[in-house]
Amino acid sequence: MPHRTFFLFIFPSILAMVLFITLPIVSVFVQSLFHEQDAILTVVENCDPFGCTKETKVDVEAMAAFKATHPMGQFSGLDNYFDHNHLAIDDLGQIVANNTGWRDLVSQVMNLPFYRALVFTLTYCLLVTPLAMALGFAIALAVNALPRVVRGTAIFVSILPMIITPLVGSLIVAWMLNPAGIIGATLQWLFNDPGLSLRASPMLTWVVLLGYGIWTNGPFSFVVFYAGLQTVPMDTVESARIDGANRWQTTRFVTIPHLAPLATFVALVQLMDNFRVFEPIIGFSAQANATSLSWMVYNDLNSQNAQQFGSAGATSVMTILGVLILLSPVLVRTWRDFNRKVI
Repeated sequence: MPHRTFFLFIFPSILAMVLFITLPIVSVFVQSLFHEQDAILTVVENCDPFGCTKETKVDVEAMAAFKATHPMGQFSGLDNYFDHNHLAIDDLGQIVANNTGWRDLVSQVMNLPFYRALVFTLTYCLLVTPLAMALGFAIALAVNALPRVVRGTAIFVSILPMIITPLVGSLIVAWMLNPAGIIGATLQWLFNDPGLSLRASPMLTWVVLLGYGIWTNGPFSFVVFYAGLQTVPMDTVESARIDGANRWQTTRFVTIPHLAPLATFVALVQLMDNFRVFEPIIGFSAQANATSLSWMVYNDLNSQNAQQFGSAGATSVMTILGVLILLSPVLVRTWRDFNRKVI
């Protein structure tokens, strides 16, 4: 294909990526270098027949004039990345200087907003992704072994969690886990604890969020692996069975190696998706016990006082960097496998 023809062919895709991916990321990074202007205060003297009093008020005119000339706020460089709500360099220095032992050190670090959100995000991502993939693969194997008459019904039931909107699904499960709900009341009865609830138990909150994540992510893995099972060469499977291989050995040495490229694809997609965990936290109202990086962005943009665009931008940039770091081992391995095949 001539170079000019190839360029014209891919130009719409490149233009769309620049307009809808590259420019928004650059815009978010630029916004992260600014912070909202602090309130400009002025002292007003009020006098009446009984005397004069001084009152401090926000200078509305000065604030409006500053906003007109500085629409993005006040330039702060990388301060948003190192403040208390993010990397908290000064706070970490004080914590280390106190040297109160590892347990207290971890406890104090977990009290910092960014690190508390980062720990939950990584835990959710690194546990939900492999467990959801294993669940999806197991369901795919089971459905593929069913008679064709019932296979359609089994497929529909298996992908049902993916059909339900994540926020709606989390709200339904949260209502069921409510102390007055069927699951919540059952848990209180089993553990003989009338006060057991999501809001009162951080551990229960984490377990529920992780379990919900596995349940909602499993169908995607199932769909991909089930499609991949239809491409497994039956000649190889029959040969393995003739040689005496049982079902487990056939799955381990024939099916799994054949589906390895698909597993890499599923891992990449789900790692990116799970690192942006947000809906379950809102649906379960779990922000008191579990927060994520995406929830921090939402919280900054819905602040009661003023929208913190600079803080939200800094968290967004760090989230993007976190996704790239998390995906780098898988991408490097994929690149090496590709080079081996080319050679």
